[in-house]
Amino acid sequence: MHIRRTSVHNTWDNAIPPIATIAPGDELTVETADASGGQLGPDSDTAAVAALDFGRVNPVTGPFRVDGAEPGDALVIDVLGMETGEWGWTASIPGFGLLAEDFPDPHLRISKISGGTAELLPGLAVPVLPMIGTIGVAPPEPGGHSIVPPRRWGGNMDVRHIGPGARLILPVGVEGALLSLGDAHAAMGDGEVCGTGIETEATVRLRVDVRRGGAPVTPIIETAPAAQRTGAALATTGIGPDLMEAAKDATRALVTEVAVRAGIAPADAYLLASVAADLKISEVVDVPNWIVSAHLSLDHLS
Repeated sequence: MHIRRTSVHNTWDNAIPPIATIAPGDELTVETADASGGQLGPDSDTAAVAALDFGRVNPVTGPFRVDGAEPGDALVIDVLGMETGEWGWTASIPGFGLLAEDFPDPHLRISKISGGTAELLPGLAVPVLPMIGTIGVAPPEPGGHSIVPPRRWGGNMDVRHIGPGARLILPVGVEGALLSLGDAHAAMGDGEVCGTGIETEATVRLRVDVRRGGAPVTPIIETAPAAQRTGAALATTGIGPDLMEAAKDATRALVTEVAVRAGIAPADAYLLASVAADLKISEVVDVPNWIVSAHLSLDHLS
């Protein structure tokens, strides 16, 4: 089964009729739209970022009804493969992102994607590690629900490990599950700190199965080896009693250090951190202060 990216929706709602029914164990190929829903293109500039209609962002293809899936079951989704588009976009959007107060102005970079890399800045490319930003099932609560925040049922989780070779296990909330997916990234860092990765269209190949009575409390991911970064990295830290503030401090320190070392504008260093740096909780036991660290491959600074 091949589903084109024209069958999309922009809210979670269990009243949306399914576009197709699949049987447990079926494989399907799904085209997904970019996170702007076509509002940005390869020739867009920052004015288009400022004009984004948030009611159209993060369109997801679906929903797919899974035959026999019932509340209390687990939906087991294997990501068998992904092909990204030939270009992608990364933006700092006013009022959005971890450091929104530091970067109030719109900023946009268009990346060319080819040969396993995405050129974020002239001469600065990052490896393509495709992943699905938004994938989930319909919530049991009636009515429309925003596509932006993640929930127990999945959704806009932005976990960069949900890519080729990964397995995702979701609880089923309604009859048929009603699975949808979209918001593909060619690359993204843990944290997606500016609010965007390298956003792109994609074609995703999945296998979907049902585990009777096995619903997890929250989504579970089995990762693929390719999702694990290795090698030398620059790591900056944020230290304090609040993990969110520590995450901000670690990210600010990384942006400052990268801007100096790479000779790029802080706004570009912020975008680079979002697509290639990983936030990690390094310590939560030495009361009263915790440590969050931000890691970026030293290869991006050479």
